[in-house]
Amino acid sequence: MTALLFPLAQPAVPVAGETALYPVRRVFCVGRNYAGHAREMGSDPNREPPFYFSKSPDCLVPGGGAIPYAPATANLHHEIELVVALGASVYQASPEAAAKAVFGHAVGLDMTRRDLQFAARDKGRPWDLGKSFEFSAPITPIIKASQPIMTGAISLKVNGEIRQKGDVADMIWSIPEIIAHLSQYYHLSAGDLIYTGTPEGVGPVHPGDHLVGAVEGVGELTVDITPPRA
Repeated sequence: MTALLFPLAQPAVPVAGETALYPVRRVFCVGRNYAGHAREMGSDPNREPPFYFSKSPDCLVPGGGAIPYAPATANLHHEIELVVALGASVYQASPEAAAKAVFGHAVGLDMTRRDLQFAARDKGRPWDLGKSFEFSAPITPIIKASQPIMTGAISLKVNGEIRQKGDVADMIWSIPEIIAHLSQYYHLSAGDLIYTGTPEGVGPVHPGDHLVGAVEGVGELTVDITPPRA
C-alpha cells in the first residue's frame, strides 16, 4: 500500500528470546477486575459481566523507560496489570477453547488521567480522554506461554514504596473467561492485547517518580515519570 501523506509504522512489542516483534492490532482493557480495586472505585465487586475500554496501539511504550507526565490532567494514576497476548483467532469461544489462543503474557501499566475519567463517568460519557492517550500503556517484552497464567504475585512500587500488591488469582474474571466473553462481541485474533485489570492501591504519580511493576513469572516493568512535553 502507498500512503497518501506518510508511511504508517505498525506498533509492535518485543518477544523475549525472539528477534521478530509481535505486531499489535488492538488493545483491549478490562475494567474493575479485582474486588479491592472495584471497591476503591466505588463499585460493588460482584460477578456481573466484565466491561471493557480500549487504548490505541499508539499508546504502547514497549520496554517502559521514561514517559512524560500526561497533558491536561492534575491527577495521573498508575494501574499495574497482567497483559495477555493472543496468538490465534477466537470467536464465540468457550473458556476452554479461548485458553488455547494465548500466545504469551507481559507486564503493563494502564496510566490513567483519573480526573478526566471521573468527569466523563459522572456525565455518562466514554472514558477515551482519561484512558487512551500518548505514553499511557508501557509494556514489557512478551513472554511466550502455552497456557494462561492463573496465579502469581502482582505488585507496583513507587519510589521504592509498595503501592499495589495482589495476586492474579484474585481476578474476578480469569484470562480464559475474559477472552471467551470478549469473543462474543469481536472476532479476536493474533495481534490483540488484553490488559486484564489492576489490584487495589491505584494512586497518583508526579514528575520524578520511579515506578517498578512486576508479575511473578512474567517480568518487571520500570517507568520514570518525566516533566510534561512542551
